[in-house]
Amino acid sequence: MGYFVPVETGVNIFVEDVNPGGEKVFLFIHGWPLNHKQFEYQFNILPALGYRCIGIDWRGFGQSDKPFHGYNYNRLADDLYIIIRSLQLQNITLVGHSTGGGIAVRYLSRYQGYGVSKLVLLSAAAPIGFTAETAKQLLEETLNDRAKMMQGVTDQFFFQYITSRFSDWFFEIGMEAASWSTARVINLLKNEKLYEDLLKINCPTLIVHGIHDKVIPFSQAKEMNESIRNSKLVPFEFSGHGCFWEERDKFNKLLAKFN
Repeated sequence: MGYFVPVETGVNIFVEDVNPGGEKVFLFIHGWPLNHKQFEYQFNILPALGYRCIGIDWRGFGQSDKPFHGYNYNRLADDLYIIIRSLQLQNITLVGHSTGGGIAVRYLSRYQGYGVSKLVLLSAAAPIGFTAETAKQLLEETLNDRAKMMQGVTDQFFFQYITSRFSDWFFEIGMEAASWSTARVINLLKNEKLYEDLLKINCPTLIVHGIHDKVIPFSQAKEMNESIRNSKLVPFEFSGHGCFWEERDKFNKLLAKFN
């Protein structure tokens, strides 16, 4: 079931709500430059086990409205707060992938964990995102040949083999974003740091990270594990940046056990 939640005047966020009757709730926050569709292989499985799975598209991405403003961690965390409050969600497990993990970290810091009982950081872009060099290259490609940029992201995203059809599907997900939001989040990932935010997380936290990740190095997962109290790091030995697909059976079982 898909619907929209207004987060400010003229900005509506798309929400995919699968199995709304499920008692336990996972709320998934996608990575850059994707949208909720990246979690298709979770939404196929977890609702059948009785879970409610909610996926949101950040502003500027997927089916959400695409304003020219609001692309910083504070505003994206504010959007998440409004959604959680509007849907009256409580005791949820918040799952953030890549930049979505950064949003989740800022949310827990900024709103003292409102509505969240557990956190899953999946290949999270924390405490830092892109280096200045990587950001410069991605930004230049985004502003001049966004399709080339997205193909490059797709090519380095996975450690395991992907078919050409899967690559096409993944590419199209990224191209659903607006060019301006894609560019502005690159700057977010270059400029914003989350060191202090990590220290404010108090809920049980599961850190999942592929050891072959070329986007966010595995060393950052170790740093998060050291900074977050009550956290557990689970390395995924056969994954790059896409554990949610590359080792989906293992990941889904881990989520179900953790919730």
